[in-house]
Amino acid sequence: MAIAEVTVIPIGTGSTSLSDYVAQMQKVLKTQKGITYELTSMSTIIEGSLDDVFTAIAALHEAPFLSGAKRVSTSVKIDDRRDKPSSSRQKLRSVADKLSGTGIGTGNVTELNPNPS
Repeated sequence: MAIAEVTVIPIGTGSTSLSDYVAQMQKVLKTQKGITYELTSMSTIIEGSLDDVFTAIAALHEAPFLSGAKRVSTSVKIDDRRDKPSSSRQKLRSVADKLSGTGIGTGNVTELNPNPS
């Protein structure tokens, strides 16, 4: 299973706000088959077969154009592990397990750095 982190930024929209575009892209993801996804504050995590992930990324990249954007910048990172099953939740659990007993905390990602500067 592939895990992708995707950030899609419409350029030249006349606004610094992207929430309308992000909401539209989340609607696009609901129509995609064979994937799971999670919106984060900075990107969207998509999981599925590599083909399904790429299909979803293409649809996300196209969405701002359909909403009137004239230029779109899309950044993608892919973790495609094939030696054993993997998921974003499993990756977080692995880190939490390693932090168990260290006093740092394991409840969620924000606890990985309890004292941000």
